[in-house]
Amino acid sequence: MRLRQNIVAIFSTFVQFEAGEFSYWSSDPKLRRSMEKCLVGQSVKERSHSFWGLYWYRVWQVSSQSQEKPQKMQAKSHLTAYLQEPSYWAAKKATTDFGDLKYEVSDCFQIALSSIDSILQGFDPLQKSNFKSYAIVILSNYIREILRQRQEIDICSPWALLRKLSQKRLVESLQQAGLTKEIIDSYVLLWKCFKTNYVPSSDSSRTRTRQLPKPDDATLEAIAHQYNQERYAQLDAPGSTLDPKTIEQSLLLCVKAARSYLYPTVKSINTPTPGQETGELLDILPDSKSESLLGDLITQEEEQQRLSQQTQINETLTEILLQIKPDLREILDLYYGQGLTQKEIAQQLATKQYTVSRRLTKAKQTLLLKLGQWSQQTLHISLTSDILNSMSTVLEEWLTNYFGESSQ
Repeated sequence: MRLRQNIVAIFSTFVQFEAGEFSYWSSDPKLRRSMEKCLVGQSVKERSHSFWGLYWYRVWQVSSQSQEKPQKMQAKSHLTAYLQEPSYWAAKKATTDFGDLKYEVSDCFQIALSSIDSILQGFDPLQKSNFKSYAIVILSNYIREILRQRQEIDICSPWALLRKLSQKRLVESLQQAGLTKEIIDSYVLLWKCFKTNYVPSSDSSRTRTRQLPKPDDATLEAIAHQYNQERYAQLDAPGSTLDPKTIEQSLLLCVKAARSYLYPTVKSINTPTPGQETGELLDILPDSKSESLLGDLITQEEEQQRLSQQTQINETLTEILLQIKPDLREILDLYYGQGLTQKEIAQQLATKQYTVSRRLTKAKQTLLLKLGQWSQQTLHISLTSDILNSMSTVLEEWLTNYFGESSQ
């Protein structure tokens, strides 16, 4: 698999498969134009993929709160493109780890992408600043969980699945099917009646319980009788009396909803807009209105970098200061810490003023030289005259703060 290097490609291209394996990267024109528009500013072009991952998550978060669905979908599409590589490698690993797996890499890849909503809802930038690192863990766990469910579901008969299904999963399945609360309540009551009256024999083996047969007529009659009696007390909308045939059909509908819920599907970002067969969902995306959000994120990142660099400079200068001669440190302390003039220092040390001036200059030059070398090696900064003047100012401020705090 050829990895993407370009920021625009990372947030606008998608994996294409042939024979279940990676074939090539397909570019989405609308997402590509969206990223190109974001990269107009020179300072923005140099941002890393981690920066843009966090940026598009912020757009998704803000648009979710303000109910701006087009922007929310745009951000989700960019993040889906961003997570193509980790989704692919998670899928590749799953096909290796699971023995006798009938799914190909492309199948597991689609399962991984169906977890995007869970990743977005579970990510907290206050606790984890790297969106991709967080997503990688969720993708692998999600694929394994879905495959375990599917392996179990694939060998279960409809009636065995109803026996294994929890009430929580049943309700979630019916909610996903778009049913109202009143109808869901009636199905849940029906399911409870089924579990009460349809109980496998205690000597059934594990394999046999996965292949439970259809309830016989007497059991269906018992389920119908219990449901028709309890619906008045259990349901806000009791509805009409159900016969055994309707009971069977309703239970099979629950099975269908559960299988659909446990087998997540992925909707393409190019899905036609409802009622507009020639349009695409991304056609309705407005121009980006997230310039202030982008600016805030850049400011935040630059502030973090500035604080990090300031910490490194402080630690470096402190280390250098401990390496210079004691008599030079003493003069720096008297000058910056105690606020003495060169003349006062000379009197206190019983020496000449020009000697104090020479030692003070030598101490600062030593510190400035070491700071310049560190900047070249660590920050990759070229030492121009302007940079050296700036460093000299920084050094003066640091010496005043350092010895000022030491003397308190």
